[in-house]
Amino acid sequence: MMQSTTDTEVILHLVAQSKRSRFIDRFIEALRAIEGAYSLVALTNKKLIGARDPLGIRPLVLGDLDGRPILTSETCALDMIGAKYVRDIEPGEIIVFDEAGAHSHKPFPPKPPRPCIFEYIYFSRPDSIVGGRSVYDVRKAFGAQLARESHVEVDVVVPVPDSGVPAALGYSQHSGVPFELGIIRNHYVGRTFIQPTQSVRELGVRMKHSANRAAIEGKRIILIDDSLVRGTTSKKIVRMMRDAGAREVHFRLASPPILYPDYYGIDLPDRGGLLAADPFAGRDARDHRRGFAGLPVDRRHVPRHGRARPRSRQSEILRPLLHRRLSDPPHRPDPGRAAAAAIVAAGGSELTRQRHCGERDP
Repeated sequence: MMQSTTDTEVILHLVAQSKRSRFIDRFIEALRAIEGAYSLVALTNKKLIGARDPLGIRPLVLGDLDGRPILTSETCALDMIGAKYVRDIEPGEIIVFDEAGAHSHKPFPPKPPRPCIFEYIYFSRPDSIVGGRSVYDVRKAFGAQLARESHVEVDVVVPVPDSGVPAALGYSQHSGVPFELGIIRNHYVGRTFIQPTQSVRELGVRMKHSANRAAIEGKRIILIDDSLVRGTTSKKIVRMMRDAGAREVHFRLASPPILYPDYYGIDLPDRGGLLAADPFAGRDARDHRRGFAGLPVDRRHVPRHGRARPRSRQSEILRPLLHRRLSDPPHRPDPGRAAAAAIVAAGGSELTRQRHCGERDP
């Protein structure tokens, strides 16, 4: 019987049910019974274990601190404690540290990696290295590409802090338009897009951001944000800029629009709800394709991407697994279905995104 709402408890039950004698065999058998995204660190009385899903959807890195192994999801954590980066844990790899040293297990057949692009867009800290690439540099490159594809004549570039700052810097440096902190963020308010109700999210936005009137009054501004999930923050910020005296407000996003649910990351509406809220609905196919690289039109009225069910945390494991009875036969992973829910890595074409994120029921 489940005692919490944490996805990891499912794995604990599967490990406990296994009839294998060695713990590592029980652990592997549990992971064989699930599909989806996981980046796990487990600790027993004698072992430290790290595991990454076969598609490599979420990152996991190995570090070294005075000869002792460190497992963490981001390299910035190694910098904070003075540890040295060693390597990324490979997709599908299970690494075990015990008194005899390190042991690497690869019990899953190799698959093409399908890392979640939202690690580069939003999830990771900008001072981390993900997949061998600086998150900060990637986000600046997003902004520079956005300036190439969707520039408009303005007086200042204003980032939506904090995750929109690197992209806004890249946009400013490429376009030559001055960068200004037109929005000041309150760092004591958490993420608003994962709050349970719309009213709480809107209150959080008002507490989270305030306008820097001196930097924007009477000016044509372009707001640069990293992405749009529900649009709660975006709509409030655009209204805030107008109330603070901005002469023109243009809005650009550094990431492609979200067209399909991400079952292994954020709890989003189903595909029908996303398509209904698609900002490019009704436009011709050419404009729709252009939207994948940046927004070529003003977003004066940002749509809300439907309503998502509230949840206590972001689910990293396939949701139906939480509801199946533990006495049922083990679920056999389907590589095609697993790949379908993972967002294609940066650079994928529209056709590729549709192929990997397309026709599937929640």
